[in-house]
Amino acid sequence: MPRPTGRVLTLLELLQSGGTRTVAELADRLGVEGRTVRRYVDQLIDIDVPVESVRGRYGGYRLAPGYRLPPLMFSEDEALAVLLGLVAGRRAGWATTDRTANETASAKIRRVLPQHVARRLDLLLETLAFTDLPGEFATPDAGVLLTLADAVRHRRPVSIRYTDRDGRRSERTLHAYGIVAHAGRWYVTGKAARIGEDRTFRLDRIADARTLPGSFETPVGPSPAQRVLSGFATAEYQHEVTLRIHGTVEQIRAHLPASVASLEEHEPAAGRDRAAKRWLRVELRAERLDWLPPVLASLDRPFIIERPDELRDLVIALADRLASSARQA
Repeated sequence: MPRPTGRVLTLLELLQSGGTRTVAELADRLGVEGRTVRRYVDQLIDIDVPVESVRGRYGGYRLAPGYRLPPLMFSEDEALAVLLGLVAGRRAGWATTDRTANETASAKIRRVLPQHVARRLDLLLETLAFTDLPGEFATPDAGVLLTLADAVRHRRPVSIRYTDRDGRRSERTLHAYGIVAHAGRWYVTGKAARIGEDRTFRLDRIADARTLPGSFETPVGPSPAQRVLSGFATAEYQHEVTLRIHGTVEQIRAHLPASVASLEEHEPAAGRDRAAKRWLRVELRAERLDWLPPVLASLDRPFIIERPDELRDLVIALADRLASSARQA
C-alpha cells in the first residue's frame, strides 16, 4: 500500500496535469476518503504549493496558473524504477550513450533523494545479482539516434555516413522505417534510396545523420522488428541449412527463433487445428555448424536434414557420443 508521502506526491502530479479535479475523483485515484484528500491538500499548501479551491457544482482543486514543479520530484517507487532501468539497461547493452552519462545520471538522481530512500536503494543495488555478463556493446551516438527517430516519425529521407563490418565507409540516403533494439544492439531499417532495396544498419556504425528535404511513404508489410529479424535469418554466411521438422511453429520457434531461421508455413486444411503438428521447412544460414546438433536434439521432434551433408555427419557424431556415454556403467 502506498505511504502517505507517496499519495501526496501523486496528488501533486494529478493537479500538475491541469484542470480542476473534484474531491471525489481525487479520492478515487488515490484510494482514500474525501477528508483525507483535503488533508493532503493542506500538506501541499504547507510546503508552499499554490493549490486553489474551486467552489460550485464542478468545483474541486487546481494549481494556481503558472506553477511548475521542480526539475526532479520522484516518489520512492519512481526512483527505484529509474535507477533499476539505468542499471539493467547498462548491463543489457541498451544504453544509447557512454557509460559516463549513465553513471552521472544515476548520481544526479541519488543526490536529490531523501537520505532514507537513497540508503534503501543502495542496499538493493548492493544485493542485486545478475546471471548474465555485462553488455560490452558499442553505444550509438545520441544525436544520430534522435535524428533518425525524427526522420522515421515525419517520413523524411536521411543521409548517413556508415562504416560496414569490413571497415568500408560510405554515405547513403535512407528512407528509415523504424528503429529496433535487438540482442544488445540498436538498428535502423529502411530502403536504401540509391539501390531501391531494404537494408538494416547498426546505429553504432553510423558516424553522422542529416535529415534531407522531401518525404516518402512507408510501405505496407512487415513491421520494422520483423524486417530486422528476417534480415538476420537470411544473411549471407558460410553454410546454408535446410531442414524439415515435424512439430508446431511454437515448438520450433522455442529453439530456432525468427532471428535465426525462417519457417515455411502452410495453411492447415479446412477444420484442422493451426497448432497441430506437421512437417515444416526450416531454412537458416550459419558461419559454423557445430552448435546445430545439440539444438536439434533439444527439439525432441523428428527432423530430416536436406542440406548440407556436413551437418548430417555432425549429428551422427553427436548421437554416437551420447550413446557411448549412456552405455558406460
